[in-house]
Amino acid sequence: MYMVYWTEHDNDLPLTRAQAFNSSQMGAALHFMEQLRMRKRAGEPISFVTMCSENPHVVGHAGVADPAADYNWKKRRR
Repeated sequence: MYMVYWTEHDNDLPLTRAQAFNSSQMGAALHFMEQLRMRKRAGEPISFVTMCSENPHVVGHAGVADPAADYNWKKRRR
């Protein structure tokens, strides 16, 4: 899944916007972002165009796992 986020400015008031794309629509998301950037270059009050992705098929929480038996991390600070 992809989310495109951007900010529009209405009378100096920032309005956050978002558009969702499914996992098979990465090209469409990138094209949408380029359209937003073209509008910004044309003078429209748009800023902070960005995209985030999340794998909906991930198993468990990212980064959460038991360390391997031979893992021996030590803090080196004195």
